Parts: sequence; C-alpha cells; structure tokens
Amino acid sequence: MQNKRQPSTQQEPILLADHPALDLLNTLPNVNGKLVDLFQTDADVVHWLVRAELTPPATRPPAPPSSLLNAARTLRETFRRLLQKYKADERGDLTAINAFLTEAQSHPQLVWDRSRSLKVARVRQQTTPEQILAPLAEIAADLLVTGDMDLVKRCEDETCVLWFYDQTKSHHRRWCSMATCGNRHKVAAYRRRNLEREI
Repeated sequence: MQNKRQPSTQQEPILLADHPALDLLNTLPNVNGKLVDLFQTDADVVHWLVRAELTPPATRPPAPPSSLLNAARTLRETFRRLLQKYKADERGDLTAINAFLTEAQSHPQLVWDRSRSLKVARVRQQTTPEQILAPLAEIAADLLVTGDMDLVKRCEDETCVLWFYDQTKSHHRRWCSMATCGNRHKVAAYRRRNLEREI
C-alpha cells in the first residue's frame, strides 16, 4: 500500500500591495473576523520570501527551528509600528529595525546576466535569520525614507486590515483588491440602493 502524501497546509502569500514591505504586513490578514498569521513555521517564511522574490529558492531556514519565524514576526510588527507612527507624524523607535539592517552583510559582485551583459549584483550572507530578512528590512526602511506616505494606504473595507501602495494613475485606489473588498463594497452599495427604492 502506497503512502499518501499529506496535502500542504501552507497558504499562498497575499501579494497584492504593490510593495514587498506592505506585503509583509499583509501576512496577518483578517479571515472571517479573526487575524490569521500566515507565518506559522520557518518554511512558511521561506516560502513567502521566495514568492516575493526576496531570496533564492534554495534558501534553507537557519537553525534553531522557529528562529526565522520569530525574526520575521518581529520585523513585521516592528515595521507595522514604525509605519503607523510615521503616517501619524510621530517618531517611532528605530532600534529594532536598525538591528536587522546591521546584520545585512553583503558585497557587490560582477556577474553576467542572461543577455550576456555585465551587471553588479549583491551577494548576501544568509546564515542567520536577520541576514535572510535583511533585504526585506532594507526595503521597509527605504519605503519609510523615500515612499510617498499619502500613497501608503489601508483598505477602506472596515473589516480588512490589508495595506497597499497606491500606484494607480489617479491615486484613488481604495481597496486591497477589487475582486474581494471592492466587490463586497459594490454588492453592499447595490443592496442599499435596492432597499432604499423599496421603502
């Protein structure tokens, strides 16, 4: 009798924010009225980093187990607090994010790209959780420094907690996704109009 492979419980990342640092915040979505952490294991974090194109597919979680998970959750909540304070025109504590940036050991290296042109690539140490997450910490820090905070938005659906960077031409994006929250809003507005007509 053949062993049946267990179905994977790993959820696909929510990558709809148009910015990796905001996609990191979206790893804690509201599902049926409860916050659900998509990071449950080190493997979940690696899977997310690979899908977000922030680490090579061959990346392995460092030992001890759960160290990458704990570091990813720490970086996520550190960035969330900093972003919320910065958007509120307040100063946040930079100590924790600077600790990740301090670990970002990398060096430039010349490489040939696919079109046989030379380019400079960054080669990074990836032996500690902080080193694995350092590119993401750099992206988050860069968003705080160079991003337009008026374009960093939370979904307008009152039950949604997802963030996005509004890259639409008009900068009037309101929903994390038109397919979910935007559609839910349209349906609710349609029902309200119908009820008003009936009264």
